[in-house]
Amino acid sequence: MTERRAILSGSTFEEEIGYARAVVDGDWVHVSGTTGFDYATMTISGDVIEQAEQCLRNVESALAEAGCSFADVVRVRYLLPDREDFQPCWPTLRRCFGDIRPAATMLVCGLSDPRMKFEIEVYARRPAEPRPVPAAD
Repeated sequence: MTERRAILSGSTFEEEIGYARAVVDGDWVHVSGTTGFDYATMTISGDVIEQAEQCLRNVESALAEAGCSFADVVRVRYLLPDREDFQPCWPTLRRCFGDIRPAATMLVCGLSDPRMKFEIEVYARRPAEPRPVPAAD
């Protein structure tokens, strides 16, 4: 039987809407659209670059819990309400994905909260040998 388990981040949205931050399904990890909210405080910066950085921290945390890292990402989708906000985020995105080169798409669309300026969705394939989950600081 294929392993299927949900990974929750503690975001109030997961409970209110009824979804998981990520789902591990066998070798695949599906990370939901993830915004720049700091889930510990449920706050979000007004700056798109800071939101992109927080998105990546949130995604990285979900991947780590699934036994993956950015190196295992095969597909990424960027969702932004304002296309002009995408290019300023490129250096931030390149730091995570520049050597990995996943398939990528950027879509301009409305997001569920007007404070949200950046959302990321990723798919990763778990490595044959699971990576250890880093210890909390």
